[in-house]
Amino acid sequence: MGNLKFLHVKKKYPGERRFSVDDFHLEVNDGEFLVLVGPSGCGKSTLLRMLAGLEEITEGEIYIGDRMVNYVSSKDRNIAMVFQNYALYPHLSVYENIAFGLRMRKLAKHEIHEKVIRAAKVLEIEANLNKRPGQLSGGQRQRVALGRAIVREPDVFLMDEPLSNLDAKLRVLMREELTKLHRKLHRTTVYVTHDQIEAMTMGNRIVVMKDGVIQQVGTPREIYRTPLNVFVAGFIGTPPMNLISGTIRTEGKCLLFETRRCTLQLGSDKLGLLLGSGYSSRNILLGVRAEYISCVPAEEGESSERALGGRVDLLEFMGSDIFLHVQNEEFRLIARADPIHCPVSEGDAVHVKLDLENIHLFDPKTEERIC
Repeated sequence: MGNLKFLHVKKKYPGERRFSVDDFHLEVNDGEFLVLVGPSGCGKSTLLRMLAGLEEITEGEIYIGDRMVNYVSSKDRNIAMVFQNYALYPHLSVYENIAFGLRMRKLAKHEIHEKVIRAAKVLEIEANLNKRPGQLSGGQRQRVALGRAIVREPDVFLMDEPLSNLDAKLRVLMREELTKLHRKLHRTTVYVTHDQIEAMTMGNRIVVMKDGVIQQVGTPREIYRTPLNVFVAGFIGTPPMNLISGTIRTEGKCLLFETRRCTLQLGSDKLGLLLGSGYSSRNILLGVRAEYISCVPAEEGESSERALGGRVDLLEFMGSDIFLHVQNEEFRLIARADPIHCPVSEGDAVHVKLDLENIHLFDPKTEERIC
């Protein structure tokens, strides 16, 4: 069984004041592809190394299947790890690199051969078995590292930023290959990355971490659409969520969001929740994704002096999309537009319209999502 349990796991290195991993509590289903994502130093690789038995646990318990593995050596955990630098033996052939771990376990020669050939077929590297790593491309070396992990037939695959050394085009290809491989093998996989695009495209579930603490756990869709706090809203998504600082007030039965330059009337569905939570006349952060912002030339927009507006100071052409960077005295927004029908140019004054059905409100002090 490849299900995992982390029960209030903590890690503090000697001499450090804070925990590198702090109260990590999570269950991972058998066969799941779980991605740990976060900025450098957030504790994701440390957690992976504790699971692998390469780091001691300061507090808490880790289970692989029904067995607590806190004091089980790495070689007895039935896991296979794929590293960022591939960790191949340069003087051995591809065949010998893949077979190396099996020989250390003293398997019979015919059994080793069968496993190596089977893995090579899955990874489509049969033609390279007699070559040495130095004769291979980065993507081929990564496949060899994966082959060495596959032949062990582990309960759990652990992958520590395995694509970070590849160029952009090859990373896209290998993301697809790893996803297909997971579907074939259906083995529990814990994948560490700082790249939120890898997290969004590969994971069944994502764990977003910051400073050793879980910020949110959910499917890619859940995390993108309903971030639990400002950090997740800013870290997940390209470009990150736009945030506008303002104040909430009521006018009769209308709920208004105000800055010095603009006023937006919010949906009445948020009225009771905000007033009941004491947010009337308080500062608040309004969040909105780029795809829910539209821009038109200022003369075509609303005539109200309190309408949301600014000036386009940068256009980023991205192929299928164009990003409009809109600036005014209070804030900067990024809007997504169709590059073929984009109605504005750099330097234009624009009127900005938000899709108010798809906004998020955050508490500026706690940075937690309100609604």
